[in-house]
Amino acid sequence: MHYYQFNIGDYIGHTRHLTLAEDAIYRRLLDAYYLQERPLNSGIALVARQINAREYETEVQQILEEFFVLTEEGWINYRADKEIAKYHAKSEQASKAGKASAESRSNKASTVVERTLNENLTDEQPNTKQETINNKHIKDFDLFWSAYPRKTAKGNAENSWKKIKPDEKLVADIIAAIAKQKPNWTDPKFIPHPATWLNGKRWLDGVEVTTGKQLKYWEKGYSA
Repeated sequence: MHYYQFNIGDYIGHTRHLTLAEDAIYRRLLDAYYLQERPLNSGIALVARQINAREYETEVQQILEEFFVLTEEGWINYRADKEIAKYHAKSEQASKAGKASAESRSNKASTVVERTLNENLTDEQPNTKQETINNKHIKDFDLFWSAYPRKTAKGNAENSWKKIKPDEKLVADIIAAIAKQKPNWTDPKFIPHPATWLNGKRWLDGVEVTTGKQLKYWEKGYSA
């Protein structure tokens, strides 16, 4: 840890008897202990070298023996261990609180996004329905245009098709009528323009009402 609380009054009460050099050594030992968060090396010379106090090995040993405890792992300081444990407990608590806050914000944001998407989907339903109708209209007109033998003024023919707004059964009747009338259109110049044919409802000329089977027949590959 790079920070620890320092109680000046408490420190002075325990170190008033130390010389200036001993006081500096104790502070450096505490800094090293807090910084590495583990026991100091059991070797006096190594510890003195670590805090850059090589010429004060005797003082280093005296401070260690007075304020630290030698264990199998090295020199430990119980007071410092408590502060380190307290520091990590606060850090863990803050981390959990941060994650909980972030999760809460994320859930709120997800709720807002989900609600917005639902609202948008609700708003778009009419457009989606209209889009489906338009796609079907284009598909049905393409079927008519493919079946009709004279490819003239496609835009006019499509406008006529829109005015008719044929349902599935009428589309079947129109395609069936084209298939039945086509053998009589031997001379291309006498074939009515597609828009004219549609505007005049020419699919009714001598054609019996169909059941829609002709449409499926055409889709399966009937051609001129």
